[in-house]
Amino acid sequence: MDALTLEKQLKNAPAAPVYLVLGTQSAIINNVKESFAKLIPSAERVMNVGSYDLEEEGLDEALDDAMSAPFFGEKRLVFLNKPNFLTTNGGKSKVKQNPDLLKNYLEHPQPTTILVILAPYEKLDGRKAVVKKLRKSAVEVEAHPLKEQDAKEMVEQVVLNAGFHFDDGALNELVKRTNADYSLMLANVKKLMLLDYESKEIDQKSVSELVPQTLDSNIFDLVTAVLRKQQDHALDLYQQLLNSQQQPLQINAVLVSQFRLLLQVKILSSRGLSQGTLANKLGVHPYRVKLGLQTVRNFSLTSLMNAYLGLIRCEKALKTTSRSPELLFQLFMLQYSQQVR
Repeated sequence: MDALTLEKQLKNAPAAPVYLVLGTQSAIINNVKESFAKLIPSAERVMNVGSYDLEEEGLDEALDDAMSAPFFGEKRLVFLNKPNFLTTNGGKSKVKQNPDLLKNYLEHPQPTTILVILAPYEKLDGRKAVVKKLRKSAVEVEAHPLKEQDAKEMVEQVVLNAGFHFDDGALNELVKRTNADYSLMLANVKKLMLLDYESKEIDQKSVSELVPQTLDSNIFDLVTAVLRKQQDHALDLYQQLLNSQQQPLQINAVLVSQFRLLLQVKILSSRGLSQGTLANKLGVHPYRVKLGLQTVRNFSLTSLMNAYLGLIRCEKALKTTSRSPELLFQLFMLQYSQQVR
């Protein structure tokens, strides 16, 4: 279920013994934590709410807490954060955990405890016995990146609930500058409401001035300039990235990644795959796929391939020669433009 469904369910029905919150959206995870915290009266939270970072603390200690009876209350709430022993690579942890402890707890969960496992990962290792048991025993809550429309609706609702509203174009500008990342949108909305506190109106100018574009967003503008062979504009954008303290190799790596994505979108969309299917298959945010689909319609597979290979050569030159990054990028643009012709 999603976070909104969980919030409604917790208001209308008793909580389940175990929940698994899986996904990388920190804002959604925080919302879920707040929904659970409301189940414990504020006067009881000091004694009846526990939170454990399983990269730093032992699972045995956390589950001992979960097995304890509530202290002068009806329910105990225990959060298990970052259970990287449930993932494929296990992550970097100072503590080696024993998965059997969790597996045993799931066999007989404490009825007066709400155990919430917060897993800020894309997925868990489904081959592990403890993960299989967890999937069967826990109520799963999704905290994956939201689709663009869902993110816009949720952010707009936050703004309306606070007594503010977006002027024409402001919300779309926020989406563009944050790549429709709900966590980034929400964090910036809080700053925008402080800026426009008196007027209660968030306008496009405020968004443009206050919200910095992500590197991916800046790179997308650069990609568009490259594909359109706008050499002066592309060089200007590249110089702006350097002036903002972005490293040449990092800029080039993101460019390579973006053109790789465009190639994948071009090839797979020609086979009839939908936007949602492409996002799931490629493991990227749906908004990036949407922008990719809009871009590749106007350019051939050959054009995209030429740019991709040219940037690979540029990366090699950045690593093996002493020529300036600006010159290497200018040479790339000249060679690419000639190939397109």
